[in-house]
Amino acid sequence: MVNTFLAHDLLWGMTSEQLPAAAPGWVIESLNAGQPVVVRRALSAPGQVAVGVRGSLREQRYATAMSVDGIQRRVKPEDLCHVSIDRDLPALRALTQLRAMLDACGWVWGIGGSAGFELASGVEALHQRSDLDLILRTPQPLGREQAQELVKIFDTAACRVDMQLQTPRGAIALREWAGPSPRVLLKNAVEACLVLDPWNPQEQAA
Repeated sequence: MVNTFLAHDLLWGMTSEQLPAAAPGWVIESLNAGQPVVVRRALSAPGQVAVGVRGSLREQRYATAMSVDGIQRRVKPEDLCHVSIDRDLPALRALTQLRAMLDACGWVWGIGGSAGFELASGVEALHQRSDLDLILRTPQPLGREQAQELVKIFDTAACRVDMQLQTPRGAIALREWAGPSPRVLLKNAVEACLVLDPWNPQEQAA
């Protein structure tokens, strides 16, 4: 069951009683306020899912695990593509700029990071300098030239846009895949390793 949850999914239902005794006070406050936790790319015990708790400050991130039985609601990044909130911030303006192109790109896309958290929960997480973090589901290979074209479009947006390509073997950064290096860093629940082809787990750098 744990494998049905993907990195960047938001989950509701975790309580402070599930936290280790040494958890910081701000973590308890976040959960007591009913905020969601975000699924992490990490291994977890049976019946558990690896999650992270967000605080109000950028450095407030806490890694823990949540009981699958306690999950009350799940929101995936792709569920947020057409959610809107009435705040005038660069990340939200960038999302408005890019939405039609992303809808037409032929891939399933979604919103992660602070923007996804705020769109899903209503908790203000974005500020004037926030990046826009996007997710692209790429079960089939996305060519480097196409990646480069996406980066060019993103660089015209109202703020910095970072996109993760979610391959069947893990995630890579779009900007890295669009870059000159033949090897890119592939991250999954087990490891982070340099690969030549993120869609072919056998083709790894020596």
